[in-house]
Order: sequence, then structure tokens, then C-alpha cells
Amino acid sequence: MTNKFGCHIAGGKEMTAETEDYPSKITLYVVVCWILAAFGGLMFGYDIGISGGVTAMDDFLIKFFPKVHERKMHAKENNYCKYDDQNLQLFTSSLYLAALVSSFAASKVCTKFGRKPTILLASAFFLGGAALSAAAQNLWMLIIARILLGIGVGFGNEAVPLFLSEIAPVQHRGAVNILFQLFVTIGIFFANLVNYGTLKMHPYGWRVSLGLAGVPATMLCIGSLIITETPASLVERGKELAGHKTLKKIRGVDEVDSEFDQIVRASKIAQEVKHPFKKLMKLSSMPPLIIGIMLQVFQQFTGINAIMFYAPVLFQTVGFKNDASLLSSVITGTVNVLSTLVSVYAVDKIGRRKLLLQACIQMFICQTAIGAILLVHLHSKDSLTKTQAAFVVTLVCLFVMSFAWSWGPLGWLIPSETFPLETRTAGFAFAVSSNMLFTFIIAQAFLSMMCHLRASIFFFFAAWIFAMGLFVLFLLPETKNVPIDVMVDRVWKKHPVWKRFMVGDGGS
Repeated sequence: MTNKFGCHIAGGKEMTAETEDYPSKITLYVVVCWILAAFGGLMFGYDIGISGGVTAMDDFLIKFFPKVHERKMHAKENNYCKYDDQNLQLFTSSLYLAALVSSFAASKVCTKFGRKPTILLASAFFLGGAALSAAAQNLWMLIIARILLGIGVGFGNEAVPLFLSEIAPVQHRGAVNILFQLFVTIGIFFANLVNYGTLKMHPYGWRVSLGLAGVPATMLCIGSLIITETPASLVERGKELAGHKTLKKIRGVDEVDSEFDQIVRASKIAQEVKHPFKKLMKLSSMPPLIIGIMLQVFQQFTGINAIMFYAPVLFQTVGFKNDASLLSSVITGTVNVLSTLVSVYAVDKIGRRKLLLQACIQMFICQTAIGAILLVHLHSKDSLTKTQAAFVVTLVCLFVMSFAWSWGPLGWLIPSETFPLETRTAGFAFAVSSNMLFTFIIAQAFLSMMCHLRASIFFFFAAWIFAMGLFVLFLLPETKNVPIDVMVDRVWKKHPVWKRFMVGDGGS
């Protein structure tokens, strides 16, 4: 029996969507959809990993950054400053500036045309950028290529996490969404292997490294033609029959009416909102928006991208030679992949908050210890002993390990699951653009910060990690096993702080 709102009533009690366990089976087709879409993460991760390795290659520096190469070769150059060059940092950071801007365009495309076409566009831009960067003859060709890659990243990072969250069963949503971050780590790992292999391919090894970015982009392009559109997107665009049929297909069962009714109700609320970005500025939209943005800020200020972008440079700074530093990056990449698998297993069992808090403790200890070792033992003109350098690599691995099962995947998962449908693409666009903005800031500033702050840069990141832990402790609600379309009633209206924001704003 149902009431007038379509909620099931059993034994005199109303069974709302808050407590329903929507039936589902894991089918081969839906698993294929998850994996193919997650190649958007592989595309993103490959670029993160390839940039740092390429900027450590002599052939690349000689062609595009001869002054940096000259400083690098200077025997008495300051350890912390030999890579301090704004144009070199622009090579890495320009991608993220382009991704920042394009994420808002991607939000519009996602809403109007769906998640699937947005993923296709992401792969097309990335393919163009990969081809141009491999063929670059001067710095500006290289920067334009990076901008095309950035547009691809902006579109992919907007659409793929939303796709994964919307297509996943509620009880597996965390693990499925983390496939995106898992593929990011796999991309970084493969990039490190490629850089290690192309280091001695003189003088064009760097071209091979940059050009191979086209491989994950091609896989994503093929995947975008195979995957289904999400039921939420279909219903949102008035295709209810197709949405119902798709929901049955991805759930592997016929009894999907209850879940579908919830999607339809969310869609009708969404249709009343004509200006989702304006709606985001309403008081009741602030909790998921603040959480979504702050998670991105904190994710970058852990120092992870500084380490992943510039791992070869960092390891050279502490005394490793070229090939040894790239090999050390391969080691950290391996740790990154394996530790993300821990999150896939644990996120829907342990929950989001516990993983984040545990990681804050581990990352704080690692960053503080790295800073202390470098402060005491690495001065401007000397290097660490092999034992000291190996200990730094171990601490970097422990740091990467804790990030990989927490802030890495959950920084994307939580914003993708906490916005209501009416502001989901717009809200997630703010999260993606915030991530890209602060990734850009870190990428553009890290080498200069390392030059000026020296070992203290690691204390800088440790202070941010301490603040992150307090934020999670007092302001981040647990979203484990909460259906995505009842997040407002189940999470925000019950949180001791955020419930004060949940007042009726109406449509906009």
C-alpha cells in the first residue's frame, strides 16, 4: 500500500526513500559502464604524473627552458631554487586554469545534453591537446596544448564523478565513485613508468611521454559511445520512459518503481529551479556548496599535487639523480594505486569521516617529519645521505598512502553525492572549478615557495592538514548509505550546524 506521495506503508509505518533499500544486482553491463567512464580519471591522472617527469628531462628543458637547464647543471646552485621559473610552472599550471573556466561550460552541457555527450567532448579536447603537445615546437604551442588538455579535464572531471554517483546503487555508491580516483592513481603510475622509459630516448623522449596522453583519451572516447546515459539525466531532460528503461537495465531487476519515483520527484523539484547558479546562492544551498568547495581547497593544501607534480624534481632536490628520482616516483605511484584500493573497499563500510580523520593524523606526521629532516640536514649547497634520502621517500610514500584512501577519492565523491538534483551540475561545477583553481595556485607557486620557504614548505602544508582535521570533526556529516536524492532531509536538516541553513527558499 502507498500513501498519496507514493511512499510504501507496511505494518502501519511509512517506508520513505530515507529507509528503503532499493533492489539491484551488479550486471556485467553496468560494471563495463563504470570502468569505461572511469577512464576520465586515467586521463587526468596521466597528465598529473607526466608533467613532473617531463619537466625533469634535460632534452625538454634545453628546448623550452634553457635557463632552467643551465641552473640545474650548475654545480653550486641552491638546492631549493634551481627549478624556480614562472614559465616552467606555467607549463604545468595552465592546464588547471583552463579546466577551471571550462568546468562551468561543462555544467551547462551536462544539464542540457547529458553526462554522456559531456564525456565525449572531454575526450575530444584531450586528444587534440595530446597531439599538439607532442608536436610542439615552441613554448606557446606547448601552452595552447595544455589549455586544450585543461578543457578536456574540466569537462571530464565535471561529468565522470556525477555519472558514477548517479548510476551506482546506493549501497555501492562510494566504491563506484572512487573508481574515478583509482583510475587517476593508475594514470599517475603509468605516467611515471612512461617517463622512466623515455628518459633515455634522446632527444624526443618527452614527445613520446606527452603524446601517449592520447591513449587514455581514446579509451574514454570509445567508452563514451558505449556507456548509457544516467536515469537522472534522462528524466531531468523529459525522457521519463527512457529513464525508467535505463534504470531497469543498470539495476538488473524489474522492481525499480520506488527508486524511479524518487528520481522523478527530484526532477520535478529541479524543473522549478530556472537558474541553478542563482539557487546555489540561497541560504539552504550553502551547506553542500561550502562542503564541496572546502574539500577541494583542503585536498590541494595537503600538498599532494605539489608532491605528485614535482616528485622527480623533489627527489632530485634531496639528492637523487635523474633516473633514480623517476624510479622513486614509480614507487610512490605504486603506493598511490594500491592505497586507493583500500578506499574502494572501506568507504561504504567504515564511512567517509573516519577515513578522512585517520588520514589527517598520518599526513600531519609525515609532512612534519619531512620538513624536520630537510630543515636539519638539507641546506642550500649540500645533499642528503642515501639513508636520509631513502627515509624521505618512505615518508612521502606513507603520506601518499593516507591521501590515496581518503582526501583523494573522497574529495570527488562527497561533492558528487551531496547536492540535490536541481543544483547538482552547477554545484559540482563549483567544486571542480575550486579544485582546478587551487591546483593551479599550487602548481604555479610550489617551486617558488620551495625556493623561498625551503624545508618550511612542509610545515606550511602540515598546518593546513591540522585545520582540515578540525573541519571534518565539526562540520562534515557522514553520507554513507544515504540515497543521493534524499540527502537534504537525511543529512543537512539533521546536522547540528547545517540545519540552521535549511530554510525554505522556494524555486529560483
